[in-house]
Amino acid sequence: MFSKKSIFTAACLTLISTVVFLAFPKESHAHGYVSTPISRGFQGQLHNREWGWNAAHQVYGNVISNPQSLEYRKGFPEAGPRDGRIASAEGGLGQINDFVLDDQGTDRWTKQSVKTGNLDLNWTYTALHRTTKWHYYITKPGWDPDAPLNRASFEKIAEVPHDGTLPVVGETHSITIPEDRIGYHIILAVWDIADTQNAFYNVIDANITPGLGI
Repeated sequence: MFSKKSIFTAACLTLISTVVFLAFPKESHAHGYVSTPISRGFQGQLHNREWGWNAAHQVYGNVISNPQSLEYRKGFPEAGPRDGRIASAEGGLGQINDFVLDDQGTDRWTKQSVKTGNLDLNWTYTALHRTTKWHYYITKPGWDPDAPLNRASFEKIAEVPHDGTLPVVGETHSITIPEDRIGYHIILAVWDIADTQNAFYNVIDANITPGLGI
């Protein structure tokens, strides 16, 4: 038999736990990554399956088991990850907790074949969340591929607004790659969550060649 004192103590602890949970909720239950074309973080997961954990972890860091958690404060480009921490989303609010993805170099990352003109992008969602918008950026002509990524390197090329409801699974976003972006460029995809202060940040390393219109 439990004493009245132990029952009272347990009830108090339960109440305290409930109050703490309500006062400090998790910031977001949403997760996702760009799967088409393959984003840098998702490429790490694919290489984990191909190379094995040790080899993939050495190249990509902790993202190989958690590409869906590149999450940080929204408001890009005025806010969001700091210069030099864009690709890792500042370590993903501790979910990734490293900055390997921020390493930058002309030959550092596997590149996806992309053409100028229309480009279709797809997000894979491991957890849905109410959404404000998606916005897309690309590095400017003359950017330095061997320097850390910074806000000034990017220009906005598309925005897909949403009405605050859950995203549609399998929906394709079509953006336009400018004709003057040939060679190695980085596409930045940002998914803004409606009811938290966070967004998800994915970079795509692209080798861009002329489309049919050129």
